[in-house]
This record gives sequence, structure tokens and C-alpha cells, in this order.
Amino acid sequence: MSAALSIPELPQVTAQSRPVRSRSSEIALCGVAALIMFCPLAFGAVEPWSIAILQSVSMVLFAIWALGQTRNGQISVIWNPVFLPMLAFLALVCIQMLPGISAYRHATFSGVLLYAAYGLTCFLLVQCFSRTRYLRIAATALVIYGTALAMFAVLQNLSSPSKLYWLRVPRSGGWIYGPYVNHNHYAGLMEMLVPVPLVFAFTRFARGRERWIAASVAAFMGATIFLSGSRGGMAALAVQIAIFFWLVFRERARSRAGFLMAGLLLCSLLLVAWIGGSQVSDRLATLVGDHHTELASNIRLNIDRDTLHMVSKRPVLGWGLGTFGDIYPSFRSFYSNSLIDRAHNDYLQLLAETGVAGFAIAIWFLLATLRPALRKIRKWPSDVNGAVSVAAILGISAILVHSFVDFNLQIPANALLFYVLCTVAAIEPRFANYRRESSKREIG
Repeated sequence: MSAALSIPELPQVTAQSRPVRSRSSEIALCGVAALIMFCPLAFGAVEPWSIAILQSVSMVLFAIWALGQTRNGQISVIWNPVFLPMLAFLALVCIQMLPGISAYRHATFSGVLLYAAYGLTCFLLVQCFSRTRYLRIAATALVIYGTALAMFAVLQNLSSPSKLYWLRVPRSGGWIYGPYVNHNHYAGLMEMLVPVPLVFAFTRFARGRERWIAASVAAFMGATIFLSGSRGGMAALAVQIAIFFWLVFRERARSRAGFLMAGLLLCSLLLVAWIGGSQVSDRLATLVGDHHTELASNIRLNIDRDTLHMVSKRPVLGWGLGTFGDIYPSFRSFYSNSLIDRAHNDYLQLLAETGVAGFAIAIWFLLATLRPALRKIRKWPSDVNGAVSVAAILGISAILVHSFVDFNLQIPANALLFYVLCTVAAIEPRFANYRRESSKREIG
């Protein structure tokens, strides 16, 4: 269902500092792409073995890049606006490692290693992701990957919904969808992948057939969010689509864009009705009351209240990164048979673990991401850098909405992709601008 995204390789636009092209940089970039795609397939990289692979591979890739820089006789490092808040957050967590601050230093140290892996991956992306050809390959790979993953998720759900990869039954149960034990985390992944074909379909770089293939792929991937039963994912996708079409009509309100939007939404609705119909409507009916084997809405509210109580006890520096699961039981105000080791609200968990200091750095990080991204989106249908920023902003926005009711950013696979999107959104313009000679194919 996917086709190569035809962004031609043209001379690079002038950038503040151009990355040095080398064999080691290309190896590192391929490794980063493989790591991003591997983590969701490894059950979201939540188990010790997959976390170890994420951490070790990121360090090996960094060593390969550094060795290549040394052999070239020069070390060229390109800065990105998100690096400073990331370093500030690292410094904060290192302070938490001092005696008497973190409630469980081992958990905080494990969190430091994981965030270091995220940081190294983002650093390598900035240094190596330098050519329009790389962008075309990466976009095509993500479209193919997302489509294949969505097909797999639907087939597995229809044939064996209680087993991962038709083989493995989770020890603690769960609501399996795709390679994830928790359907909400599958939805979070798709929220970040859907914008790639969606944005491409509305740019001038898509030829006739490619445009409709990309739109169909985006519709199918978005439909699986509904089929997964994730209400947070449904809400996030709705916000994402609303933001996108506001950008579409803000740029050029032409009838072809309206027709494409109507076709996309109709295709999504038809897919949902054909594959999932009654299941989706039943799930939407539980917005008032939960009847599935996951935490009920009232329990989530109780967790939120208990987490705020945790915050009040250590408001400045928090209890320590990664310590929520160890500290929360002493604050829990209700009885439940369910294992509760996450806050089911990424914002509250960040406050509990890192305090107001960590939350302020997170706000700084988002501002450092969105300011340069928003500056690039002017005329995005005909500007490669703007189109990339729009796709990244849509993925980021969806996760930020979903994070109010879930913990996607506590899942390494989704967190890694989120930080990669933030880094790409803030990256300086470095891809070749391109305008089609014929305006007949233009959509706005």
C-alpha cells in the first residue's frame, strides 16, 4: 500500500553548520533508524533485555560516529535548541542521585541510563540526518513500517487477541494490540506515525497516484487507533486531524484540499465500520463507565489525587526519576487488584518524580521544540523543511494530548520516537526546497 515518497535529491540548502558526510555517519544514521523501528516490535522495549539493547546500541552508534569524526581529522558538532534543556534535565537527575534526594537511587540511576540513550539517539540524528535523500528514504521506510505494523495489529486482533505475535501470553494480562500489551501504547505509536503519509499527501511533492496511496495509508493507520479501543488515542487523533486541517485551509483553502479531506475521512470511517464497527461503538459508549479489564475512570482520578499528594510532600526536586512505582503504594488511598506502577498521567508522574524543577525544564524543552518548528511551517506544502516540521508537530501534539490520560512517555519505544520528533521539529532547515513546475497538481 506504500510507494516511495518522491522528494528529489537536490543540492542542500544553506545551513548554519553542515554535517560532515562520512561512512561512519551513514552507519550511525542507519543504526538509529533500525533502533527506532526495533523498539516497538520488542513489546515497546519495556523489558530489561530490550532496554539493554536500546542503551547499548545507542552507545555503540555514538562510538562509531565519534571514531569516524576522529578519522576525518575534525570534530564537527551541530547544535540543536533541544539539547540545552535536555542537558539541564540530565543535571537535575544527577543532583537527585546525591544522598538523601532520590527515594530509590537504583531506580533513578536506571532512569538516567535510559534518558541518556534517548539523548544519544537525538544527538546522532542531528549530526547525521543531513541530506534530502536520507529524508526520502526515512519517510518511505516509516510509511511502509507503519502500514505493515497496522496490518499485523488488525490480523492479530482478529485471530488471536490474547497473545503477542500469536505465541506469548502476558503474565499480568493486558489489552493486547499489535506488539504492545497495552492498546493505549499502540495508539500512541500510531499517533506519531500517521502524520508522515498524511502530510505527504497534501504537499506538492506527491504525484497523483502517490497522493491517494499516502492518504489511504494514513486513513488505514488512523483507523487502527479506533480499532484498538484506546479512547485517549481517539481523542488525540481527533485533535491531531483538527490541527492539520486548520493548517491546510489556513495555507490555501482550495476545493481539491476539501475533496481530499472528505475522501480521507470517508475512507477512515468505512474502514472502521467494515473491520471494527460494533466494537468501536461499544468502546465509545464506555466514556461514561469502564467495563473492560483496565483501570476504570474513577480509579484513574484516585491515582491523580494520590499523585498530587506525592507532589505536595516533595514539590521542588520530587522523589527521584523512575521511583513512582516504588513510592506510590505508600500513598495509595484505595484498594485494587491491579498493579499500579505508573501515574496514568505523564504530567503528574513527571511532577512527582522530578518536582517543579523537572516540570519547568519539560516546559522549556517543549518551547525549544515548537518555536523553531513553527517558524518553518510557512508555505509548508511547497517547502520540505516546513512539511517535516508539520508532521513532527502533529505527532508531538497527539502525544501531549494523550499524556493527560495515559503514560506513553514511560514506554521506551514511544518515548524514543517522541524525542526524535521533537529533535527533528527543532532542527535547522537543511533539506532542499522544491517546487513542482506544474501548478495543476498543487493542493493546499
